[in-house]
Amino acid sequence: MKIFVGNLSFDATDESLAQEFSAFGEVVSASVVTDRVSGRSRGFGFVEMSDADAETAIAEMNGKDMMGRALTVNESRPRENTGGGGGGGRRPRY
Repeated sequence: MKIFVGNLSFDATDESLAQEFSAFGEVVSASVVTDRVSGRSRGFGFVEMSDADAETAIAEMNGKDMMGRALTVNESRPRENTGGGGGGGRRPRY
């Protein structure tokens, strides 16, 4: 199961995220999402664990303090297609 972890400290790393969640079982993967341009953390990430371990981790880690920030932890949901991103063209003058 993939877990969404929000309100991460900008100092959090993939390793520190994996370490926090490893107390609840084997962490398959952990990644902090970074900005493409600056390379800085965007303040959220994802952890992948077995379903049983993930349920426990979500219950225990939601609201827990990590690096001075109260985490928001829940099951990751598929990204909704908002239809954005296009455009960029200039508006014609009449």
